[in-house]
Amino acid sequence: MRENKVVCRELDCGNPVSVSRGHLIEDGRGGVRLLRCSGDESSIRQCDIRRGRPGFCDGEYYHHVTCSESVRLVNGAGLCSGRVEVKSNQSWASVCEADFDRQDAEVVCRELGCGAPAALQGGLYGEGEGQTWDKEFQCKGKESLLLDCDTSDRKHNTCLPGNAVGLTCSEPDDVRLVGGGSRCAGGVEWYDQGEWRTVGTLSDAKAVAAVVCRQMGCGSTVSVLPGNTTRGIRVSCSGSESLLRECRRMHDLLPGLTVICSESVRLVDGAGLCSGRVEVKSNQSWASVCEADFDRQDAEVVCRDVGCGAPAALQGGLYGEGEGQTWDKEFQCKGKESLLLDCDTSDRKHNTCLPGNAVGLTCSEPDDVRLVGGGSRCAGGVEWYYQGEWRTVGADDWDVAAVVCRQLGCGSTVSALPGNTTRGVGVYCDGDESALRECRRRYYLLPGLTVICSDLLVQPDIFLTDPMGGVSRGHQGPEMFRGYNFTITCSTQPHYPGGSFLLTFTGSNRTQTQPAVNHSAAFLFPAADDSHQGNYICVYDNYVFSHNFSSESELLSLTITASPLPAFIIRHVVVLLILLTAITTSYLYYKPTRRQKRVNRVSSMDLYVNAMEMVSLSSRAEAGPGEERAAQGTE
Repeated sequence: MRENKVVCRELDCGNPVSVSRGHLIEDGRGGVRLLRCSGDESSIRQCDIRRGRPGFCDGEYYHHVTCSESVRLVNGAGLCSGRVEVKSNQSWASVCEADFDRQDAEVVCRELGCGAPAALQGGLYGEGEGQTWDKEFQCKGKESLLLDCDTSDRKHNTCLPGNAVGLTCSEPDDVRLVGGGSRCAGGVEWYDQGEWRTVGTLSDAKAVAAVVCRQMGCGSTVSVLPGNTTRGIRVSCSGSESLLRECRRMHDLLPGLTVICSESVRLVDGAGLCSGRVEVKSNQSWASVCEADFDRQDAEVVCRDVGCGAPAALQGGLYGEGEGQTWDKEFQCKGKESLLLDCDTSDRKHNTCLPGNAVGLTCSEPDDVRLVGGGSRCAGGVEWYYQGEWRTVGADDWDVAAVVCRQLGCGSTVSALPGNTTRGVGVYCDGDESALRECRRRYYLLPGLTVICSDLLVQPDIFLTDPMGGVSRGHQGPEMFRGYNFTITCSTQPHYPGGSFLLTFTGSNRTQTQPAVNHSAAFLFPAADDSHQGNYICVYDNYVFSHNFSSESELLSLTITASPLPAFIIRHVVVLLILLTAITTSYLYYKPTRRQKRVNRVSSMDLYVNAMEMVSLSSRAEAGPGEERAAQGTE
């Protein structure tokens, strides 16, 4: 449509309305191939064109352009917005707001191939430099062209400054997403020449998807995937267009494209799909969000809504200020919602949002890419999580590997080799993308790709031990007493066998190397002195996959201090206190035990005496007087 806009302008025929194509007759004539226009040129000669010899255009297509002829919208953001101008005596005249109503606007929007009128206001798109239309339109709203409408003489002789009518038409309903369960997800179709046709693309799928989501009013692109096998019209976009019809049409057919948009929230002016200024949909327009009304839990929902990972940065003014309105609510997300629309909202506590407070959000990249079978998260066959399952990724270039290593945070690419024989989804990258989903999908299968990244080895651990208790924790790190033995141990995860540890000491050029035994190595120091004070680093080296890899530990800063006498005394006092406590506890335990034994012995004697007395009384009762005296003698 950019090229068509220049053609209509040069012919003084208003705005382009539609374009169709047909086969050129192979008459052997020379020709000019129109490659690209910016849309601002006054003549087609100012565009990027290529001239050819006779027969240059044989087998190509011609373009049939329809211009609006009698009306145009100028100084707008696209083909469907701008200041209304009508053709009068071979020149263009602006229209006064008082002479133009809603029914007139419906006809103009229809004539230009746009949707229904969305905004109608004087001065909305500036003042015209030429004359003002001297009639008043009397459209009924059903006419196909503005020239079909009746007109009458103007009631007002003059049109005051600021009253040149500006019109914003809604975008035409010539694009839709089908089969995705939502108007903002599905296969892309374009209404062309009386029927809905599948849209396909090859080299710029993410740019086409961005235009589709923008035209549909569906926020940011969440994902771009191959559609069904139906081959459709090939479209190429730069990504900045407001309508799909402003993109270039190519006349070869490609498999369809499936797009998923975020629908209610988008991130704009960021470096990729997962960063930008937060904007939410409000009354069919987009509004920025104030930092005070947006917190970490809200950010978690937004990142999930747009198909990204967890929030990484949240700050006001991080991605500039929005030009439109500010969202007038405060989100109350719990952090677990799938969509921002599912969150509760409340009235804002602050009436205004100060400049620089439009919240910007950076989400981490989604965990939709992994490397498998290489013994490490940074080596193996590339797999992509797509439609609920992990699928092999096929590619044959280094750029795909560079994007994979970058997305996984695994450094740079060391090697990229054909993987197993399983054929996977073809992917093509430029190499500067931040995530694999920003690359283009190829519509044929390729053998899997095995990638090895530079950060193959995990970071080793380093720690200090002392069997004599000479280590204490200081403000700058561990402190060691002079004269004590100590050991520095290096260890790593058991991903690959073998390797060695190099212990470096920044206080001098001294280094020590030991083989990794059970994935660790211990460096013994017999007696600490001032020469041992400094910074230590463990470096793990290993030869894996025919390449040398290394990984460094964190810095261990060691301070050597004098062994204080009070500390020595305190250590021995503590030992004595422990012994004293043990003795006291034993005494208190055994003392009541002995007392209890004595009480038990006395109680037994009393019981014995009482029993004997009862036996004696019983004998006296049963015996006679003589026997009683004998019994008493016996007793």
